[in-house]
Amino acid sequence: MSLNHLRRIVIVGGGSAGWMAAAALSRLLLRDNGREHWTIALIESEEIGTVGVGEGTIPAIKAFNTALGISEDEFLRETKGTFKLGIEFADWSALGSKYFHGFGDVGQPIDGITFHHYWLRLRKAGLAHDYGDYSINSVAPLQGRFMRPRPDMARSPLSEIGHAFHFDASLYGAFLRKRAEQQGVTRTEGRIEEVLRHPQNGNIASVRLTDGRVVDGDFFIDCSGMRALLIEQTFQAGFEDWSHWLPCDRALAVPSESTAPLLPYTRASARSAGWQWRIPLQHRIGNGHVYSSQFMHDGEASDVLMRNLDGKALAEPRLIHFAAGRRKRAWIGNCVAIGLSSGFVEPLESTSIHLVQLAITRLMNLFPHAGLDAADIAAYNRQTEFDLERIRDFIVLHYKLTTRTDSPFWNYCRQMPIPDSLTEKMELFASNARIDLVDVELFREPSWAQVMLGQGLLPKAYHPLCDVRPLSQVQEFADDIRQVVQRCVASMPMHQDFLAACRQAEPAERAGVPA
Repeated sequence: MSLNHLRRIVIVGGGSAGWMAAAALSRLLLRDNGREHWTIALIESEEIGTVGVGEGTIPAIKAFNTALGISEDEFLRETKGTFKLGIEFADWSALGSKYFHGFGDVGQPIDGITFHHYWLRLRKAGLAHDYGDYSINSVAPLQGRFMRPRPDMARSPLSEIGHAFHFDASLYGAFLRKRAEQQGVTRTEGRIEEVLRHPQNGNIASVRLTDGRVVDGDFFIDCSGMRALLIEQTFQAGFEDWSHWLPCDRALAVPSESTAPLLPYTRASARSAGWQWRIPLQHRIGNGHVYSSQFMHDGEASDVLMRNLDGKALAEPRLIHFAAGRRKRAWIGNCVAIGLSSGFVEPLESTSIHLVQLAITRLMNLFPHAGLDAADIAAYNRQTEFDLERIRDFIVLHYKLTTRTDSPFWNYCRQMPIPDSLTEKMELFASNARIDLVDVELFREPSWAQVMLGQGLLPKAYHPLCDVRPLSQVQEFADDIRQVVQRCVASMPMHQDFLAACRQAEPAERAGVPA
């Protein structure tokens, strides 16, 4: 049986999300004989612009870039990027508290039991060091050191380094635009005035621009940001509001001058009505203050941000409004929403870019024929809902798990009801340090353990099998891990030196060979 293709794909909106979609789809659909079956057009308006703040990511971006034939060195050069080993959290559990959420594992399992259980046994005996001391991804960044993992050193922590990046989101979008256009994507400059729908089935037939031009399509990807021009304004997908769990609804962003040393991690510092990010790039530092307008007005939020910059501000703060939540359906008819148009869970754990890439990958896995099978659409929506809700729970955990009583905002967060799915995770960990993961959640056991322990959720007990080995043997094992981590970190170059070598690398990887 022959099935017709959805020949004309139209992406509405540029920015990082739009051009990520365009670059990925054009590489997969337009290569070889693909142009006989598909065309890809992207519509964007320079008048509207994008948020364009410095971005932090998680390690999954590496697989996406590799699939597009982009090496790390090329990516870093084009986006003014730096490396990222994790996030430092300051003042979240209590004023003066700090902990580190690093990528990758902490310690090593013993007898198949996760290391954090043994750490709890050592802590009970007064023999444990800081939990982060047992992870190269926590120790190295705080000393300003970085190197890529060494897979040839299989028994060393140097083989276990997990890394992602900081980068300029606007430069990333421009970089991907160039690649997408080279691969056959057609860009149209203009603002959409009207969305025209098929009278028979209600699907989108075309969009009319303000100058009268009409762009026809068979399948539309809504990357119009929080306006959600297609999925919400046209299809009325509905929005599930999470502001009662995630009360921050505004951000002020400002770049500042670089300061030394160039640190390979994001810093998230809790403030009286939210938190402040610090993202170091090659040419500047990206800063932002995420806050709740219920508990702080814009002028005060700006003062807090500007008082806490490490270097001289390079511009005036830019105000960004947002709402935490998700579209009730991300795919309706012949339209799928990707990026901010599908939902937003705030930037605390750097998931925005990952959610875009995840959506693109899912769309390719479920890419439709002209028939637009309802089962495919339902699967896409179900998987999207699962991913967003699990990430939501992880973010809410940071706010809920606080002992701060110094402001109305933190009192609210400490006392607020939370989703049942998060309550179950916290109660399970509080009882016997167990972490129950459902299916393919983005944040794995090491991440949950680092945040829950870092913010002071200490279980009543640990796994009973941890008591089988003599305490002295467990201590020796843990001390060996900590000492090996320290020796490995001492052998690593400084982050700025490693990055300088990457910038000077020959551009041979432009042919698609990963670094």
